[in-house]
This record gives sequence, C-alpha cells and structure tokens, in this order.
Amino acid sequence: MSSQKLNVCLSPQLISSYADENSIIVVIDVLRATSAICTALHNGAEKIIPVVDVRVARDYLNKGYIVGAERNGEIVEGFEYGNSPLVFAGEHVAGKTIVLTTSNGTYALAAAQMAHQVIVGSFLNLDAVSGWLENQERDIVLLCAGWKQKFNMEDTLFAGAVVSQLQAANRVLALSDSAIAAEILYTKAKDNMFAFLENTSHRNRLRTMNIEEDVRYCLTPNTTSVIPMLENGNIVKMNE
Repeated sequence: MSSQKLNVCLSPQLISSYADENSIIVVIDVLRATSAICTALHNGAEKIIPVVDVRVARDYLNKGYIVGAERNGEIVEGFEYGNSPLVFAGEHVAGKTIVLTTSNGTYALAAAQMAHQVIVGSFLNLDAVSGWLENQERDIVLLCAGWKQKFNMEDTLFAGAVVSQLQAANRVLALSDSAIAAEILYTKAKDNMFAFLENTSHRNRLRTMNIEEDVRYCLTPNTTSVIPMLENGNIVKMNE
C-alpha cells in the first residue's frame, strides 16, 4: 500500500485529525468563496486577503480596498460585495488587492494555515488542481469548508471529483474512508450535479435569495487554469 495518504476532511473542526505541518491542504468552498477566489485571480486580481472577522474587513473597506463580506449567504450590511464569484468577473479587479470574509471559506483557510502548502480548489479549476496534485509526494488533505462546521454536499462532491481524477491518473494513494465516500457521491452526481444538489441545504438557502445563477456558475468545471495558493497570509496565483 502507498504511504502517501489522500484524505477528505468533511469539516474544518476535524482538520487536526487529518493534517499536520507536512501536509498539502486543498481548501474547498464551492458555494461560493473558493469559486470567487478563483474568479478574481483569473480576472487579474493581484492577491486576496482572507480575514475571519468582519470588523477587520470593515477596516480594509474604510481604507479603500475592494472587500467582499458575506454572512449566512448574504452581503454584510455596509459592504458593496458579498462572496458571489460573478461580481469578481470583470476588469475592475485587475491589479487590485481584494479582501474577503465569508461564513465558511475564510474560516477553513484559517484552519488550514499550519500546513506545508495550502491551495484553493473549486469546480472552476478542477483539472488544474488535480493535475498539480498528481505531481506531489506529500500527504494530501481535501478540506471541505462545509456550512458552519457541518458537512455539506457540494464541497464533498468536489473532493470526490479530485479523488476520481487522481485515481484515473493511476496515482496509488492510501484513501481514507471519507475519500472513498466522496468519490462514490461524485460518481452518482457527476452527470448532473445541479439536479443532484436540488434539495441540499445550501442550494435551498441560495434559492431563497434568487441567486441560482451563482450555483450554475460554481458547478461549471474548468473555466480557469489558475491555482490560488496561500502565501504569507495572502492568496496569490501559483506560477504556472
């Protein structure tokens, strides 16, 4: 059996059970933080500063930064942007530093920062992330941000997609039970993920906000080859 492990961590609260300072962690928040990060860097943003505290985000806003602030799926009062990736898909972000605070994604990034390397995954950059991971030799942890530290379906599906691609590339990895389960879910969902997620909690949450367009966008695979990585507290584009 391979000594290199591929784990799926289904909540940031469990991260210490799966990862350490030698691990590579892929942070996943499909709906919508990691999709927004990929979109912003794809559209030329220089870097993204993830912050956990809304008060810190507000300080940046007062200094003139572009700031995305979301809680419970909604834009925080007083901010122009939330975590919709579509608002970061334009020339207005080119060359800019963006500050982002969200309910789940930025919390997961903070939980992951002890790792050897942290990258950001979404369906938008699925092939790029999987291709990069194929060439790594350290243990890999696919960290699902979930919803308020609880399991959610969409992040698990993305983790399963990565497991599936690494398996297809004939990488011999020691899979955790959660990695096996994620791949099984993805196999069932992959032909129509939008329909598969129809009754899930976050789909329902976003449906009530009339932002189904975001969901479809976030489930669209391989619209960018950008791999965001955490470097000195900032998220920047990995050199290709």
